[in-house]
Amino acid sequence: MKKNIILPLLIFSVLTAKSQGMDLLDDEEEVPTTNYISATFKTNRVVNGHSIETVAKREFDFKISHRFGFLSTGAYELFGLDQANIRIGGDYGITDNINVGFGRSTFGKTFDGFTKYKFLKQSSGVKKMPISAVWVSHIAVTSLKWSQPLRENKFSDRVSYVHQLLVARKFSEGLSIQLSPTLVHKNLVDSANRNNDIISIGVGLRQKITSRTTINLEYYYVPTGQLESSKTNALSIGFDIETGGHVFQFFLTNATAPFEKGFITDTQAKWLDGDIRFGFNIARVFNF
Repeated sequence: MKKNIILPLLIFSVLTAKSQGMDLLDDEEEVPTTNYISATFKTNRVVNGHSIETVAKREFDFKISHRFGFLSTGAYELFGLDQANIRIGGDYGITDNINVGFGRSTFGKTFDGFTKYKFLKQSSGVKKMPISAVWVSHIAVTSLKWSQPLRENKFSDRVSYVHQLLVARKFSEGLSIQLSPTLVHKNLVDSANRNNDIISIGVGLRQKITSRTTINLEYYYVPTGQLESSKTNALSIGFDIETGGHVFQFFLTNATAPFEKGFITDTQAKWLDGDIRFGFNIARVFNF
């Protein structure tokens, strides 16, 4: 009788000890980690403006930005295809979080450069961070001939600066939203009544369609009273396609300039008047 009782107890004890040992091994294997969110946007531009995405260390992201003329010009101008504004430039990753970039645009014959620093990354797990945040400082220099060459003209009059705080969150696998508080400083303005400093707020939205395509919306609002009444806010709608090492961005916009100071403070076209440009950005990443 005792043997009949002892044998099941021994079997139960062995199985229990084995189960507890496996649980301890599982606990050791399941080390808490931090999971960083990736691909908040498809590329490092929403449409015209920067997104919170950065280029990886020792990568060079070569970009061609092309904006045709207004669709409202009609058939004679082939609905804007006979006209073009182009920027050629690139972004380089000093580290995964620090980028520099440069470019040259036909708009205002402008040379531009920037530095970009990602100091917060959205994450879950041990380190929880609800947002990603990036700081961008941008400089633009126009090389147009002086409109009044006989007066005293300074090189500094050609220069403008832009500072931006980009804050974004990836709410789901499909939806990302970015806010971009922006300060534009112009060394030279049209009259003494104009401010050298212009405040703006940008909103960017990305909605995923498939694993390789997204729809983007970008709007930069400038509070009234800072610019001439003829100036308007830049609104853009884009469609991104990723193909291997290339990202193609096709979009409609009322902005002409492909750099921050230009599309934030120099846009004059209105969507309701049909003053819409078709454009595209092409990006190719090279490793060094």
